[in-house]
Amino acid sequence: MSTHTLPDLPYAYDALEPFISRQIMELHHKKHHQTYVNALNAAEASYAKSSTPRERIALQAALKFNGGGHINHSLFWKNLAPASSEGKGNGGSLKAGPLKDAIVEAFGSLDALKKEFNATTAGIQGSGWGWLGLNPSTKRLEIATTANQDPLLTHIPIIGVDIWEHAFYLQYLNVKVDYLNAIWSVINFEEAEKRFTEGLTSSKL
Repeated sequence: MSTHTLPDLPYAYDALEPFISRQIMELHHKKHHQTYVNALNAAEASYAKSSTPRERIALQAALKFNGGGHINHSLFWKNLAPASSEGKGNGGSLKAGPLKDAIVEAFGSLDALKKEFNATTAGIQGSGWGWLGLNPSTKRLEIATTANQDPLLTHIPIIGVDIWEHAFYLQYLNVKVDYLNAIWSVINFEEAEKRFTEGLTSSKL
């Protein structure tokens, strides 16, 4: 059985500053995501050794939580890029193309998407994730949320934003809205468009 490993970040830990600090990125990647990877590997090893349905059922929560944490964070890192507003990269820059067209069709404008996404995501009780997802039936973009580390299973994930306190507290304290406003400056819309175009032609979630 292959084991899961922590993926490398596609940029330096300080590359998303000033919007997400180096300290947050290091802790979030090296500590939090690594913990999900380690716990997922342990749960899968226990599952492989389990011999009864009772034992397997007892491991479901650990598999879901840590597996979701690994899936979501692996997507989240690629979802981000150094900010174009800081002259560092392509973060925050939505160019003309199929994703922009779909955003305008579904929400009217990028600003309208940001406003609705931030309001919906800020309303999550406790910890969770805000998502821009592609509805596989209608092929339209929709906003969704998931609790805890649950992965998005109803839609194809295009953009995911971690709203766990470990993602922002050291920099934004308890002001989720400031973090949500800031993160759009480092959203990698090129990666999002790649997922969107792949999702249009794929039948898999």
